[in-house]
Amino acid sequence: MSKVFVLDHPLIQHKLTYIRNKNTGTKEFRALVDEVSALMAFEITRDLPLEETTIDTPVMEAKTKVLSGKKIGLVPILRAGLGMVDGILRLIPAAKVGHVGLYRDPETLKPVEYYIKLPTDIEERELIVIDPMLATGGSANDAIHSLKKRGATNIKLMCLIAAPEGVEVIQKEHPDVDIYLAALDEKLNEKGYIIPGLGDAGDRLFGTK
Repeated sequence: MSKVFVLDHPLIQHKLTYIRNKNTGTKEFRALVDEVSALMAFEITRDLPLEETTIDTPVMEAKTKVLSGKKIGLVPILRAGLGMVDGILRLIPAAKVGHVGLYRDPETLKPVEYYIKLPTDIEERELIVIDPMLATGGSANDAIHSLKKRGATNIKLMCLIAAPEGVEVIQKEHPDVDIYLAALDEKLNEKGYIIPGLGDAGDRLFGTK
């Protein structure tokens, strides 16, 4: 079964409080999501492989470490996932970025795919699927299925907050996909929103209703 990592670093938790606050405006919300995404990227890349290299410092020759060339791909789920990409790219500027467009049918709460554009070599990359909210799990589940259908084998899921119901769906459907969260919330309400949550992440990022 996939593992769930709740990243309880004090800076992440502090900033998440302001992200949740309904009085936080669009500009500040966007900046905070960007900052938390960078902090989460630091944790999600902790197990990237290293190899030894030799360099000349101003003092002497030294053996030191560099990343061993493992390729990273970021796949935000449109549109809210876009708000987390830049923060991650600041730490991993060589990462390629694909996009999966899904919307949730208001009647069935099921995701509908309307757009997908991915790096041509996704089967060689460690992919990080990005979405601020893991609520019912439908969008993330569909996005991961779309990636696997196209050859992806190494996938992680990164969300700001999740409901237990969404986590359960991903663990059942994708036991090979580990989940990284800033917080695991209480539950979903009758409308499929995370409680206590942070509202609609896309609307709050882009100033829409």
